[in-house]
Amino acid sequence: MAITLTVSDLPAAPLSARLSPPQVWGIVLLVPYLLVFLAFVVYPVGYGLWLARAPSNYVALYHDPIFARAAINTLIFLVIGINIKMLIALFLSGFFVEQRAWIKWLSVLFILPWAVPSIPTILSVRFMLNPEWGVINQLIFKLTGDDGPNWLNDPTIALSMAIGVHIWKSLPFWTLILITGRLAIAQDLFEAADVDGASWWQKFRFITWPSMQTLYVTCTLLSMIWTLGDFNSVYLLTGGGPADLTHVLATLGIRYLRLDQLNLAMASIVCAIPLVLPLMYFMMKRLSR
Repeated sequence: MAITLTVSDLPAAPLSARLSPPQVWGIVLLVPYLLVFLAFVVYPVGYGLWLARAPSNYVALYHDPIFARAAINTLIFLVIGINIKMLIALFLSGFFVEQRAWIKWLSVLFILPWAVPSIPTILSVRFMLNPEWGVINQLIFKLTGDDGPNWLNDPTIALSMAIGVHIWKSLPFWTLILITGRLAIAQDLFEAADVDGASWWQKFRFITWPSMQTLYVTCTLLSMIWTLGDFNSVYLLTGGGPADLTHVLATLGIRYLRLDQLNLAMASIVCAIPLVLPLMYFMMKRLSR
């Protein structure tokens, strides 16, 4: 008696036989990354969300005036600081694409603030702003004979200084990104504009900006996302002072940690998610076009 077997009755081939060698090596190389991602990203984020799950945490944040001030400072950082930084980077990118030897040497000095670690650079600025032995106030005293101001004792000036330090520290990186965007524009367009007698503003308006608009908006959104999690500029320069009036959401969590209020620290960080998600959505929408 003949026995017929269908394809479904046959035993399935082992997974290793169905995968090509490059696919096997790809899985092998991805496993360590996945383990690190689960251990250092998924677990900490999940644990933080679990700690911040109680509604009482957000009620306490709502009644904390420092939280409201930190939220306003964060919005100021994002709306004013980031846009000023990206506008400066946009126009500096046009300066550094010039083919001149002295500009190339100047670009090396320009990149140094971004290349050097944050702790020594920002702390050096803090020492320069010291009202007693800082080099800025000493220079003011030698030139005018008057004592210089206490730069970090006024909340408005201190937050402005923190924004300035952030711009100074991260400006070279975004300028380099926008330089690559300028170099990708066909030079024939500028040569044709020169023949037609176009001014530099007309070339920027009708050639440069339309070609770099998507890159510029994407960089701005990405910079906002990164800045939400960046605490170096504020924490190392002002420490959130004076009187906790220059905190942003990234540094407010550290303040609660120092007060042994872990639940409030996690809740303050979770409050930044409503700002992050729209930025991520618009950035991915721009990239998918």
